[in-house]
Amino acid sequence: PAQFDWDLQTNQQTDRWKRAELNHAVVEFVAPTEYMVRPPQPPVYLIVIDVSFPAVQSGAVATAAKTILESLDRIPNEDKRTKIGFITFDTSLHFYSLNSNASEPQMLVVSDLEDVFLPQPDDLLVNLTEARSVIESLLSRLGDMFKDTQTVGNSLGSALLAGFKLISSIGGKIVAILSSLPNNNPGALKPREDPKALGTAKESSLLQSADPFYKKFAVDCSRSQVCVDMFLLGSQYSDVATLSCCPRYTGGNTYFYPAFNAGRSEDALKFAHEFAEFLASPIALEAVMRVRASKGIRMTSFHGNFFVRQTDLLALPNVPRDHSYTIEVSIEENITTPTVCFQTALLHTTCFGERRIRVLTLALPVTNNLNELFASADQLAITTLLANKAVERSLSSKLEDARDALSNKMVDILGAYKSGVLGSQVGASPQLQICNNLKLLPLLSLALLKHVGLRESSQIPTDLRSYAMCLLTTMPSQLLIPYLHPRFYSLHNMPQEVGLYGPEGIIMPQPMNLSSEKFERNGAYLLEDGQNIFIWIGRQVSPQLCADLLNANSYEEVRSGKATLPQLDNPFSQRINAIIVKEDGDQSLRLWFMSHIIEDRTDTVMSYQQWLANLKDK
Repeated sequence: PAQFDWDLQTNQQTDRWKRAELNHAVVEFVAPTEYMVRPPQPPVYLIVIDVSFPAVQSGAVATAAKTILESLDRIPNEDKRTKIGFITFDTSLHFYSLNSNASEPQMLVVSDLEDVFLPQPDDLLVNLTEARSVIESLLSRLGDMFKDTQTVGNSLGSALLAGFKLISSIGGKIVAILSSLPNNNPGALKPREDPKALGTAKESSLLQSADPFYKKFAVDCSRSQVCVDMFLLGSQYSDVATLSCCPRYTGGNTYFYPAFNAGRSEDALKFAHEFAEFLASPIALEAVMRVRASKGIRMTSFHGNFFVRQTDLLALPNVPRDHSYTIEVSIEENITTPTVCFQTALLHTTCFGERRIRVLTLALPVTNNLNELFASADQLAITTLLANKAVERSLSSKLEDARDALSNKMVDILGAYKSGVLGSQVGASPQLQICNNLKLLPLLSLALLKHVGLRESSQIPTDLRSYAMCLLTTMPSQLLIPYLHPRFYSLHNMPQEVGLYGPEGIIMPQPMNLSSEKFERNGAYLLEDGQNIFIWIGRQVSPQLCADLLNANSYEEVRSGKATLPQLDNPFSQRINAIIVKEDGDQSLRLWFMSHIIEDRTDTVMSYQQWLANLKDK
């Protein structure tokens, strides 16, 4: 259009090729004042910590306090405006006055849980830079402050309401760290894990929220630009399905550490590392996002952690850097133009106080040729959408319905290719036929069917399944694909150059198919899905490999279970939470590992070859 050659701000002719938005797919503009209803929000962190008996005994309180103390310099605070506050809770709420002129913090206790109020108007939320010394004083004491407690009550709901009162006028993050199930109203929850319901039609009810309080609270938070993040470190049932509602509707994260015990260094290191990275991560604040498209195309469904404020306006109090958002579109009218455009606008505030608009533009050619359409399809994007749709179906209906819908969608895709592209060319081919760019789609769909979030099983605890669903709906494709289809390497016969630096970085071993045919009795294998690292040790493995890898003299001395690889002395490797699996070790651990070998047949799901044959027959 000719308008591209005219600058509306200067009312002068301009060169369209010098306009960033016409030459780059992603452009960020500094927002003018009309895009602000108030000055840009500072980063606000309100840490809400469960200090009941289970939390103290597990070491969660001490580990969290130490991690925050060591991470104060990493919290985004470029313009020295970041604010921070603390609330601890059991059967009462404990606020902390952090006056920058005081030498010590002051604890203020509120026992009225039904009508929550703030004990004083000031100094509960303070500037991180100005009150640094008193904040450090509090955190250095917090780990021991409740060491003699016998209180087992958990008043999470009241603590969240108090936190909302404290920061709702500004916005920010409420970071909740809890180690037991909330058992005081509002928001009291009861253990509802029912082993008899697992693997049946009743299981879906356990994956849904048990109390409307948390969704209502999340919606209120979204309106006030407050994000809620949940760190769940329970030793028993945690009701991830209910508590993850808060992050889901406020753009937050859910982290789950089952059977957490800081006495196990692996547990403490994993939580401390992930919590520290969470605190240090740059985030976008008080954001709204809208996607527009060419005439004839309409946005129909949205997937991810946000609240849909209007029909197509997504409210995100926080935008984490590692979340994905999936949007479905439908063609409403006949498209006559050679291209269609999609444009996403994200209005947000940076961590350093600048209001910006990030614009992402995508132009796609229009075709009537089904062959061209299939040749342009992205199997990773399709898998991401299928994962989101499957989780949505599981929660609104049944897990079985979600699995059936996924299978039927694969049949539809392959059927459309066969009839629309191959047509009369195809004869009685013994193989399933699909274009090269989609050749891994059947494998990825099988991986999704066998994933802990969707797999048919009576052995998967509800919390684990719910947490897996949280990850399936928030992970970007580059993290989701290895989460579904783990990387699998042989360690005992690696080439000499593996592990050394090459022209493109560290040389990795050749990945293998996820099939038990690859196992050898004298082998050692590594499997990694982005969440856990497993090392499988064969019964006849050489003693030298045990010594080099695990500092053990023989197979018999290898300890099955969580471990930290002893021979890796660089800081990153020391933090890796590895799981050592012995061929005849812990049975549950062995089954967990084998559940990732997705090309094999299981009791309830067919093998990869059977899956391909099944799709071909349909």
